[in-house]
Amino acid sequence: MSSAWNASHVTPDGAAWLASAGTYPRSTLALWEERPDAPVVLPCGSVFDVVSAPSMFGRRMLDRLWDDGPGSGPVTQFRGRMLLFAAPGTAQRLPALLEWEEWGKNGGDTPEPGRTDGVPPLLCHGTGDAVTVPAPADDASAGRSGARWLVAPDTRQPWLPGPEVLLWAAVRAARSAVRISIFPPADQGAKVYDVSRRR
Repeated sequence: MSSAWNASHVTPDGAAWLASAGTYPRSTLALWEERPDAPVVLPCGSVFDVVSAPSMFGRRMLDRLWDDGPGSGPVTQFRGRMLLFAAPGTAQRLPALLEWEEWGKNGGDTPEPGRTDGVPPLLCHGTGDAVTVPAPADDASAGRSGARWLVAPDTRQPWLPGPEVLLWAAVRAARSAVRISIFPPADQGAKVYDVSRRR
């Protein structure tokens, strides 16, 4: 686990940014002031979109973003899924990019490996969707709701990756999960002779 992205405390500016996604930002901030361990449900589409990946694959994406790329925006973990906060519009554009990249398809009738094989279905939440956002408090939030921050928002304008950056991370994560051998597969019907005792 990369320590570069292990920042789980939401700052007051980060909380203000999150609350701005809701219809009543001041009410959300007042709730968090009174109960800093309370998760809330916030709408996607105007301030952020969210891309949800299975936890293990999401961690590989996060590693690629931080080790080889520009870093990530805020990230949470909730019910076995990794939620990567993205730029508004990502939820609409990313599925088209995945399809264009031949996500497990070759365009013909017979299935053949595509460039994006190994990537599980990514759920894209945008306009009309909502997500559970962990509480700003980093200690109590994971206990009751199961949601917790892996990379918490810390400014009023956090950088959010767009669809191209997340596509890049997903493809790199899929490739890192595949072991590549320089040797061809063994012929199961071949006869093997022991030549180690030859004179």
